[in-house]
Amino acid sequence: MVYHGQRRSLLQLFEDQPRLNVCAPMVRYSKGAFREVVRDYNVEIAYTPMILADVFKSSEFARQDYTTNDRDCPVVVQFAAHDPIDLAHAAQLVAPYADGIDLNCGCPQKWAYKERIGAYLSDRPEVVRDMVRTVKSAVSIPCSVKIRKHPTDVRQTVELVRRAQMMGVDWITIHGRTRHQKSTEPIDYDVIKLVKESVSVPVLANGSIFTLADAEAMYENTGVDGVMAARGLLQNPALFAGFEQTPLACVEKYVDRALAYGTPTFIFHHHVMYMMESIMSPVERKTFNCLSSTPAILDHLSRYYGIGHSE
Repeated sequence: MVYHGQRRSLLQLFEDQPRLNVCAPMVRYSKGAFREVVRDYNVEIAYTPMILADVFKSSEFARQDYTTNDRDCPVVVQFAAHDPIDLAHAAQLVAPYADGIDLNCGCPQKWAYKERIGAYLSDRPEVVRDMVRTVKSAVSIPCSVKIRKHPTDVRQTVELVRRAQMMGVDWITIHGRTRHQKSTEPIDYDVIKLVKESVSVPVLANGSIFTLADAEAMYENTGVDGVMAARGLLQNPALFAGFEQTPLACVEKYVDRALAYGTPTFIFHHHVMYMMESIMSPVERKTFNCLSSTPAILDHLSRYYGIGHSE
């Protein structure tokens, strides 16, 4: 973690801009280098990958995985937790280096459900209430929750967000699918609209945002205050700037920043694979996907696309 100076107020940002572009929390991927790149292409708020609060508060090694700087602003640190004290301790440690804290109540992974985190909390609004209340009393930066559509009863979704709002949550993000649904299934605009109409705090919508047209459809159908993209930004970090595919200048920016951050090869490789997927031919993709070292990746980008990197 790196201390930075004056931060931009997230709450002021919600007041000043009626429509916000947001980079979603993505395990392994929404780290510092990538967050900096998407900010160059009209992303106003970026989230860290989900962090386990109990591990973060107990392990100096785990805390070293979160880095930020004065170009990474505003940044929201997302925690997964089921214990209010663990969450509060983790929030206190990170608060001087962040602009907001988010509680993950939507991770659909089976391991997360077994650990009583993520989407497990969708049936436990009283636990979410207690965690929001504890964090709000522990830190002065804003706090949000990210949820999913309840798998069987949308009234549970409404109850969850209303209890969170009662405890002072500053905004809410809703993914318009249940934890059981595949990412290829349609987003439920109606449940997102219902959440927006059920609370007075700002609401962000997540799910199937790949183009500006997708974002516009979300706004038109739900009336939310901002849209959050995950896979769409992985494939095209410049989507909110109106690019239909990743411009090579964007790839070059990511290469420079990833190398400067010491990004592990497999993460670096995956990012570039996602960005270049719509540019490369199927044959080239197979070749590129087999590259196993950072020098080999850099050589390919230089040889076939003229993409270099700053020394």
